[in-house]
Amino acid sequence: MTVRYYHTLKHLKLKQIYFQLYYKIRTAFRKFSGYHPKFNKYKQGQILNFTEWVPAYESSNKNTFTFLNLPVTFEKINWDYPLNGKLWTYNLNYFDFLNQPSMTKEEGLTLIRNFTAQLATLNNANEPYPTSLRGINWIKFICKYQIQDKAIDQSLYSQYCLLSTHIEYHLLGNHLLENAFSLYIGGVYFKDEKLKNKGFSLISQELKEQILMDGGHFELSPMYHQIILTRLLDCYNFSNNNNEKQLLKSYATKMLAWLNTMTMSNGDIPLLNDSAKNIAPTSQEIFAYANRLNLPIGAAELSDSGYRKWNIDGAELIMDIGKIGPDYIPGHAHADIFNFVLYDQQAIIIDSGISTYEKNQQREKERSTASHNTVVVNGRNQVDTWGGFRVGKRCEIVIDLDQKNEIEAHHNGYKGCIHYRSWKKINDIEFIIHDELEGKTSKGTFHLHFHPSVTVHHNNNILQAGNWKITFAKVKTLYLQKYTLAEEFNKLQEGTKAIIEFDGDLTTSVTRAKE
Repeated sequence: MTVRYYHTLKHLKLKQIYFQLYYKIRTAFRKFSGYHPKFNKYKQGQILNFTEWVPAYESSNKNTFTFLNLPVTFEKINWDYPLNGKLWTYNLNYFDFLNQPSMTKEEGLTLIRNFTAQLATLNNANEPYPTSLRGINWIKFICKYQIQDKAIDQSLYSQYCLLSTHIEYHLLGNHLLENAFSLYIGGVYFKDEKLKNKGFSLISQELKEQILMDGGHFELSPMYHQIILTRLLDCYNFSNNNNEKQLLKSYATKMLAWLNTMTMSNGDIPLLNDSAKNIAPTSQEIFAYANRLNLPIGAAELSDSGYRKWNIDGAELIMDIGKIGPDYIPGHAHADIFNFVLYDQQAIIIDSGISTYEKNQQREKERSTASHNTVVVNGRNQVDTWGGFRVGKRCEIVIDLDQKNEIEAHHNGYKGCIHYRSWKKINDIEFIIHDELEGKTSKGTFHLHFHPSVTVHHNNNILQAGNWKITFAKVKTLYLQKYTLAEEFNKLQEGTKAIIEFDGDLTTSVTRAKE
């Protein structure tokens, strides 16, 4: 465990360590002294002009709230409801439901007032991440219905004052960007230059840090890319400063191009790293929002995000040859080096997804190498994923060849063994994957996950998966077994996966059947 902690902590930035300690000491002192946040600071907001944003998913119906596919009905709303896990409670406190199409002005005001009456004594509500999202959602709702309410403005401004002293420097990544986006929009709403400038300074700094050259978000989750991009579009929507709008526009354009390239022709995003359906706005909703804002939607040349995309006779192949994520914040990363997915109007070969953020066995399984379309050696993970959101020992990934129709790379994640993988596009209907293990250990297991809608047949060393034939050379053992696909949180489907055992090297030919 000591070694695991060393490999986990050595990648952190000094800023993260400092603020982890600072916030823990401050929190402990405040609990000891009986401190509670004070929500009595007042500043009047202004009704902002806006372009119609992306509507929220329907998640609230009277006193029934449904998040992560788990409904709860309250007689009296418990904003700290603990029984469905931290993420469910966070969702309750985000107030996304204010901006669902069915929400009326009267219902929304009732929920806000119910919340503000309890706010000073709540725990989860006052954490910076839900505060950030809630602030944006309240401002959208207020501006939509042109609400001028002193008590609401007082509560909201006090929340922003609290947020400005609790910025998530200890976490960084998408959390810090969410803090920044919210401070900026809050500063615009309240005409508070200090809040706005603090938010925009952080936005400028973190977009430069977090948005890669090819436009991808550096945590390498298509779902989080959608979330961050939507919030960036919200900032552009509410911005009233031309210089600020230009910077926001430049990054939004890059992110839109990356998302356009990574989105499959059926509208799905690949479920890479921590990604699930019905959490973020869909790509189509985001593109429609961008169109309303008159922002261009181009195509990206995939590079430093580590993803590559090929067209195979109209089908789409996405390969992962990059790092698992940023060294100092790999919480949404999986042990999925050299993973790939194949879509042919629908998912054929799919990433197995995520169903939970709870620190449990299911979470560890879904982050493991065996849950992805790559090679396992000796039953181990390529990198040490643990604790729900932590990564210990990592490995080095080297790209040996990166051409239009051929890619080769290797990594040293398995002790005493180097895994080489290559993809080669043979023609318009066929590509070949070659795996080679070099070193003391030469026995590998290739895991291949098929979408539940795909019927898979097995005949010796050949699989028939829908309209695709997959042929293996140099196989030791090949068999099928069931697995659970998690396209959404808390919703599992049974699918078929192939497990291919081999010694030393394996050649996999994937061919689309001719019409």
